[in-house]
Amino acid sequence: MDTIKWGIIGCGNVTEVKSGPAFGLVPNSMVWAVMRRNGALAKDYAERHGIGHYYEDANALLDDPEVNAIYIATPPDSHEEYALGAIKRGYPVYIEKPVGLNAAAAHRIADTVANTNAKVSVAHYRRKLPAFTCVQQLLTEERIGKVHAVDLRLWKAAAKENAGWRLDPAISGGGYFHDLAPHQLDIMLRYFGEPLQCSGISRGDDQRVPDIVSGQLLFNNDIIFNGSWNFISPENEITDECIISGSKGSIRFHFFRDFDQVTLHTAGHTQEFRFETPAHIQQPLIAEVVKYFRGEGPNPCTVAEAAIGMDMMEQLTSQK
Repeated sequence: MDTIKWGIIGCGNVTEVKSGPAFGLVPNSMVWAVMRRNGALAKDYAERHGIGHYYEDANALLDDPEVNAIYIATPPDSHEEYALGAIKRGYPVYIEKPVGLNAAAAHRIADTVANTNAKVSVAHYRRKLPAFTCVQQLLTEERIGKVHAVDLRLWKAAAKENAGWRLDPAISGGGYFHDLAPHQLDIMLRYFGEPLQCSGISRGDDQRVPDIVSGQLLFNNDIIFNGSWNFISPENEITDECIISGSKGSIRFHFFRDFDQVTLHTAGHTQEFRFETPAHIQQPLIAEVVKYFRGEGPNPCTVAEAAIGMDMMEQLTSQK
C-alpha cells in the first residue's frame, strides 16, 4: 500500500481541525473522499478542504475503488455498523472514540478484528501527545519512586443547552462522561495496564446519562486510582487535574485544560515541562496509524484496549 487514500465517514466538527487536515500532512497519506448524510454539507466540506470526492451514502464511499482505508468519525451509535462494513470489505479502519455505543459493541468489533486479522486502530490520540508521553517517561524513569496512588478530578459546569447528541444515550451511549472519560481511562490503561478491580457509583436524572460519577480502580503493584467526574459543577469549582503520587514525589497534569504542561514535585524541588500542542491534535497518532496500516510499525491503539476502557466506564457508572 504505497499511499493511504482515506475515505472519511462523517465529516463533522471533529474532522474540521482536530483530525481531518492531519491526514494530508503525514507522509504517505491523503484524503480521497468524504461522506456525510447531508450531501450539501459533504460537498461544502470537500470543497473547503480540497478533497476531490464526496458522498451522502456510506456504502457509496465504501465502494469507491480508490479508497483503501476508512476513518469513522460519526457519533458512536453508528461506529459498529460502519466498522464491520469496512472490515468486511477488507479495509483497515481508524475509529473515533468512544469506539462503540457501549462495551458490548466494542467487544463485537474487537472479536471481528481478532477473527479476521483486520487492521483497526482507535483515536485515543493523547497517547502520542508530548505531555502524556512525558508523564509516561517520568514513570518509566521512576522519578517519583514507587507509584502509590492516582487522583483524578474533572469538574465542569453544566452546559446542557449546547450538548447536541452527546446527552442522547441512543446516539452517544451516555453523556459527557461517555464522551470525555475514554481519554482519561485510556491513559491510565497505557500507564498501568488493565485494572484488577473497578467499581463506582453515579447519579443523574437519567441514569444512562450520569452527571456525577465517582469511582475507584486497583492496578498492579497496589496502585489505587480515585476518580471524580462532575458535569454540573458551579463555575467557581471547575477543575481538570490528575495527580500521580509516589514514594518520592508526584506528577501533576491535565487532560482538557492546559494539557501542554506537566509538573514534577520531588524532595522540595519543582520542575515544569511545557510542550507545543500540535495544531491538528490527532496528527501524531495518525502518523503512527499510517505506519501501522503500511506494515511499518505496531498498532498504536487496538480495539481490544479500547473495549477494556468501555468495560471500565460501565463498571464505574454501575451499569455492569
